[in-house]
Amino acid sequence: MKVAFIADVHANFPALCTALEVAVRAGAGTVVAAGDLVGSGPHPVEVVRLLMQRGVRAIGGNVERKVLELIDSGKKLKYRLERKRSGHLAWAALQLGEAERAWLAELPDRLDLSFAGVAVRVVHGSARSDEEYVFPSVTARALAGMAGDPRPAVLVCGHSHIPFTRRVGGVRVVNCGSVGRPVDGDPRGALAIVDFGAAPLVRATIVRFAYPVAETMRDLAARGVPGAVPEELERGVKRKGV
Repeated sequence: MKVAFIADVHANFPALCTALEVAVRAGAGTVVAAGDLVGSGPHPVEVVRLLMQRGVRAIGGNVERKVLELIDSGKKLKYRLERKRSGHLAWAALQLGEAERAWLAELPDRLDLSFAGVAVRVVHGSARSDEEYVFPSVTARALAGMAGDPRPAVLVCGHSHIPFTRRVGGVRVVNCGSVGRPVDGDPRGALAIVDFGAAPLVRATIVRFAYPVAETMRDLAARGVPGAVPEELERGVKRKGV
């Protein structure tokens, strides 16, 4: 039983379309998304609609939380567009329609799933916080708090945009990396394919894929996403804190 785990789409529609095609080719019958589906990119509406149409199980990330907080605050979003760090969040909030906002608002902050009898916890950052990073260097001691209680057999996360899979302290950790905004110097998107065999056999693979990055770069510029630097997608990097 193969499951594709994706994260950090960041409103990059061409990258999401390619990721879903890669998942199908890999034989994954289920796709689960670990948050940060919108924000930073030019296609928040298209991304949410596609995930809704495909019935992708998803959680919200720190970006969804912040976008929804802006919407609920009652503050005039148009006046927040020029803010250095949150302008892209206000822009995304203004693009989303009622249906997309409602779908995002209903997303849980974590999922506890079972595939072939294997307990899987899906979070954005960690079980403690949607802004906590799980890096490849994570130790068993650190992971004890990050994985939550009861400890799952598999912990799936995103947020860091650094894809990896390791067995740590008896837990298979799968960081999906980023579908739509890589930061490790490789402009290709990333996702994870996890093959659940007879428990406790779990095989996890990080898959990197090329997508039509020029389309996203063009739309970033044409749609005027605040703070966007299209060339960062071409290089697979991003500025700190943005």
